[in-house]
Amino acid sequence: MPRWTCLLLICLLLHVAATAQRTITITVQDKLTHEPVAAVTVKSNEQIITTGNAKGAVVLHLPDTVSTFQFTAVGYEDLEQQLQPNADNMVLLMQPDENTLNAVVVSSTRTNDRIENATTKVEVLGQEEMNEESMVKPGNIASILGDISGVQVQQSSAASGNTNIRIQGLNGQYTQLLRDGIPLYEGFSGGFGVLSIPPLDLKQLELIKGAASTLYGGGAIAGLINFISKKPAYTPEATFVASQSTLGETNINGYYAQRWKQAGFTLFAGQTFQQQKDVDKDGLSDVPDINSTLIHPTLFFYPTDNSYVSIGWSGSFEKRKGGDMEVLHGKADSVHTYFENNKLSRNTFTFIAGNRFSSRVSATLKGSYSLFHRDIATNTYLFNAKQQNFYTEAALAVNLPKHNINTGINITGDVFTPDAATPAPLGRFSNTTPGMFAQDTWQLFPQTKIEGGLRVDHHNDYGTFVLPRLAVFQRINSTWGIRTGFGMGYKTPNALTPQIKDYDLVDILPIGPGVRPEKSAGWNFEVNYKKEFGKGNSFFINHAFFVTQINSPVIGTEDAQGMLSFANAPKPIHTKGFDTYVQMQLHSGWEFYLGYTLTDAERTYLSQNQFMPLTPRNRAAATAVYKPNDSWRFGLEGSYNGRQYRDSDSKTPDYYFIALMAERKFGNKISLVLNCENLLDERQSKHESLYTGSITHPDFKPLWAPIDGRIINLALRIKPFAN
Repeated sequence: MPRWTCLLLICLLLHVAATAQRTITITVQDKLTHEPVAAVTVKSNEQIITTGNAKGAVVLHLPDTVSTFQFTAVGYEDLEQQLQPNADNMVLLMQPDENTLNAVVVSSTRTNDRIENATTKVEVLGQEEMNEESMVKPGNIASILGDISGVQVQQSSAASGNTNIRIQGLNGQYTQLLRDGIPLYEGFSGGFGVLSIPPLDLKQLELIKGAASTLYGGGAIAGLINFISKKPAYTPEATFVASQSTLGETNINGYYAQRWKQAGFTLFAGQTFQQQKDVDKDGLSDVPDINSTLIHPTLFFYPTDNSYVSIGWSGSFEKRKGGDMEVLHGKADSVHTYFENNKLSRNTFTFIAGNRFSSRVSATLKGSYSLFHRDIATNTYLFNAKQQNFYTEAALAVNLPKHNINTGINITGDVFTPDAATPAPLGRFSNTTPGMFAQDTWQLFPQTKIEGGLRVDHHNDYGTFVLPRLAVFQRINSTWGIRTGFGMGYKTPNALTPQIKDYDLVDILPIGPGVRPEKSAGWNFEVNYKKEFGKGNSFFINHAFFVTQINSPVIGTEDAQGMLSFANAPKPIHTKGFDTYVQMQLHSGWEFYLGYTLTDAERTYLSQNQFMPLTPRNRAAATAVYKPNDSWRFGLEGSYNGRQYRDSDSKTPDYYFIALMAERKFGNKISLVLNCENLLDERQSKHESLYTGSITHPDFKPLWAPIDGRIINLALRIKPFAN
């Protein structure tokens, strides 16, 4: 064949290949607000060919013929677009779908992915659940967390009502709490932390079970909970909620938000009054007297269409009084002396800024400073201390056709300072940890994602920690998908991390010089099935296996004098099991949720009775909601908690927890909710006394079941700007 013929054929082939691989970028925006629509899925002939990034950019490779593409995104109506082979970059506008606005894009993975496409399993309670909870339990978010399989909300003090969150059988110190990606509540300031987050102030809650330390820091060994704040919209939003319970709790909460072109703000203000109650009539309070105020304003600025700045302050001020009812009623004598009073204040300042330099490059800058102050007064001691927490982060996101790269640096730290007038063995101490992280989410094939991450932290006392992470997501077809992942974590010793029960702070000894950090490794594997059948009908099931090992666990031991000291155990803690949950929605107005978790948690450093105390091996939760029309909604929730071991090798009884709710709407602006929690009046005090010793010197047992009994709550909600 002549040389010029070969060259001509090569040129023709190159021309065809270039034509077939023409690449354009489509920016997808909200039709009403013109803000980017994150994580758009693009299909051709019902096959997924690519997904958009967090900034609404979709990179398409156009064939050499006219083609039709389907654009889908959570919360938006599907959009079909025909593209010519020579099409240029363009902007597409998607119409919000009022029927699916509660479906969400997750941010806890740092990729702003759709939940079904994320390489990390994320469970989300969206805006609808937050609205419901703000009527059922307006004061804090703890109640709704207890309805999730695999999550245990454990009260650690009968006198103060303090509570911590346990995931997959591990103690509360292994769960990391975030707000908008910023760590919250570490050590001393973790006291009562989850009790100071009201649901009315939140857009959604994102939960990752299992290793997530590479993403947000070493402490997310059991998992993390990210509370996502509401943002202002051009349409003003206002909500007022007032509630009263048979337990003597009164809540008054209000929220307002509005955005203009270049500025906006949100404001939450809430007040809680709770009367002390002796539910089991043993002379000691089962519910403390509480007076709590929370104020949270945030200002938003939008210098350009591609940038934003938010500046916020959250102030929480609270008084809690518990103990002998005679003392609380002002009738103390030589026998009735026991009490515990807590005065808490928490001031948190936050700064978040973001800028989208192009459709592929964006950056964020975050910072927070928190000052927590707690005064404790009991009949035997006084204690006064404060803790400062700080966090800064600078992150860069680069979205390439096949790669979503996130990298950044951060510094986190805290300073604990007891008052010199009320000394304690702990003394003053501080922690400072600079770190850096990088993560690449690689769209290897249209149906396959591989995500690799690495974090390197350096603690001022305990040295350097390297935390790798690897995760894979494979979509088998439109209904089936699988995930698997591995990650490492660490936890530096801290004498003030949450325990199964609260100890007097004057009885806690400082961490000794020979105590080493805990190091963990966690693995998960899961299978998803999602099917939509007919209009408004859907079925979803997730089945996940998990394994976690914590090496050199730091164990607290109480001596004969009641002093608590810490040391490393010679062998690890193991947890393993599986978690299954099912969600189903029917166009007839029914919604169902069913979850079951089997947890096998062991302390292998013990020669016998290696079980993790107060950890149900079997736990199930179920919810059924029926909405016959726009005016009525009914809900039934139930959970089963299996038997739990005590440290004495004895077992607790199993128990059921049932709640019933009814809502009546009067148009779109006013609604009433009647809710009954703990319908069966299940209480630990029905099975055993809550304390040993005398009423003068009570020694409280660890709590494994509710102690506040049946509660009926009536709430009124007014939304003056609702359509």
